[in-house]
Amino acid sequence: MEFQKELIKLNQQFADKAEAIRFCGQLLLDGGYVEPAYVDAMVQRDKELSVYMGNFIAIPHGTDEAKKNVLKSGITVVQVPEGVNFGTEDKPQVATVLFGIAGIGDEHLQIIQKISIFCADVDNVVKLADAQTEDEVIKLLSNVH
Repeated sequence: MEFQKELIKLNQQFADKAEAIRFCGQLLLDGGYVEPAYVDAMVQRDKELSVYMGNFIAIPHGTDEAKKNVLKSGITVVQVPEGVNFGTEDKPQVATVLFGIAGIGDEHLQIIQKISIFCADVDNVVKLADAQTEDEVIKLLSNVH
């Protein structure tokens, strides 16, 4: 799994989770990984089943039907120091690192699994959230395989 520097964005902030998800989708769209419909499918997916994974991470990705809108597999890493709430006011689920995923076939499942294992150690999430450069993020994630 290779991480592209142009798909890594540091120090972002968003008004709400929909804006955060669309930002991830737009990065994938701009990079030629997905068609425009995939961005909407990413928002729809979160409505059906939250993309919040715990340990301060969220993994926005499209619905199963939107797989046809994936042109090539890609992954964004978006750092949100102030966090974005993927839960409710009563039960906040704050994510400080977002992984936007588009996968050909079942590749997205493998990617999600690898990220989940890496991020199961909250120290790894803290390091990602504190990273100062794109290269630092890539170095941290190069241990994910």
